[in-house]
Amino acid sequence: MLSADACAALLRAKYAELRQNGLTRYPCRADFDDATVVAIKARLGPWPRALERAGLKPPRDDAHAERQKQRRIRAKRRRTAAKIAARTGAQKERTPVPGDEKGENLK
Repeated sequence: MLSADACAALLRAKYAELRQNGLTRYPCRADFDDATVVAIKARLGPWPRALERAGLKPPRDDAHAERQKQRRIRAKRRRTAAKIAARTGAQKERTPVPGDEKGENLK
């Protein structure tokens, strides 16, 4: 199995090769055989993080995780508000008319 330094060196070499051939993209998994991809991901983590650790791609900003968290919170609040509104509307429909003990006339 390759070391982390060897995996980073492979990524940098592939990037240099791509640049030399006129391509401006980062190396992708398809550029390597399966065993090499497994080694790179085992040592350096998910592919985008591996590119960051190899020094090819700028690291994600720290605010990304916080933005994602706030987005999930907003979505959860919207879902909860919709559930409450639906439940409240359903309860109003089932409210008996005052003076109707049997519940035959429902609003």
